Amino acid sequence: MIPFNKPYISGKELAYMQEAIERGMLSGGGIFHEKCMQTLRVLFGYDHLLGTHSATGALEMAALLLNIQKGDEVILPAFTFPSTANAFLLRGATLRFADSCSDDPNVDVASIRALISENTKAVVIIHYAGVPAEMDSIAALCREKGVALIEDAAQALGARYKGRFTGSFGIYAAFSFHETKNVGSGEGGLLVVQNKAQFDRAEIIWEKGTNRAALHRGETDHYHWMDLGSSYLPSELQSAFLLAQLEAYDMIMSGRKKVWDYHWQKLSVYAPGIFQCMHIPGHVEHNYHQFHILCKDKRERDALEKYMRSQNILAISHYRPLHISPYYLSIQEQVSLPHAERYADTILRLPMYPGLPEKEADILHSAILTFYGK
Repeated sequence: MIPFNKPYISGKELAYMQEAIERGMLSGGGIFHEKCMQTLRVLFGYDHLLGTHSATGALEMAALLLNIQKGDEVILPAFTFPSTANAFLLRGATLRFADSCSDDPNVDVASIRALISENTKAVVIIHYAGVPAEMDSIAALCREKGVALIEDAAQALGARYKGRFTGSFGIYAAFSFHETKNVGSGEGGLLVVQNKAQFDRAEIIWEKGTNRAALHRGETDHYHWMDLGSSYLPSELQSAFLLAQLEAYDMIMSGRKKVWDYHWQKLSVYAPGIFQCMHIPGHVEHNYHQFHILCKDKRERDALEKYMRSQNILAISHYRPLHISPYYLSIQEQVSLPHAERYADTILRLPMYPGLPEKEADILHSAILTFYGK
């Protein structure tokens, strides 16, 4: 089987984890966490950031920081993972789902605008497949309407919109270090906050609602319960693993670019006549997180996915839109979002990871073309 994904291993992960064990501190917030945060500051210029056990945790922290409560409305893409919704639904928010763009799975700013009301507390966007959403128009709309902008950048570490890194546009941003992401620690995440005042409260929420982090820095003689919170820290073992990955960031990105470019070289010549390749606007720099094609309809996509499996190739579809999910329909009425539904029905993601041999890539390209009679 040609796998869909293989986590990248730099070679330093076990050594760093062994060092963490020998240091005798395995819970979160230790030296390896701080080294990860410092490396991320250097790589991407974020000033205020905290490692989390997942991007889901980072989004939950964002909801707490915004004091989301019952009666607040949160606008988010329908074409996203449930974590984007759960974080705010858990705080009592009412969800309003926006449609995707006609030429891009990312959220459509016109659809967001149509949903904004006096109860809108936040707009949450994703950067699908590591391709930045249209941040100029989305950020301008949020400023105009006085609502908070949150970036669910789980897939988009290192991507840029007009030269600016994702995660630098919203009041909060969440990243993922799940094993399927470019840089991973099995599970893991990151919260980026806009300024120091927000960071101080985020650190309390991060540490179960206490000022325990201040105690470790010698700023208080005992820690106290200060706010709502939970346990969002990654362990030092996670952070040790992640540090090895972050130190290999340039190598990982180079490897992913090589594979992505090879897919594009071999397949884009057949688009749009047979299928479509993913759309990359000229003003963005994506992070080579994903390579997908778009089939004519769901029947064709499902048949191609099944055929690829018969050829021992794991190519897979992606999200089902949240606005037609069983859970959402149990709490709110169905809405029609045709573009989100179309992407859910037609996207097929191809194996994409550093080190994918050209020989295996050729096999999967040939399988796709054979399916289409080419």
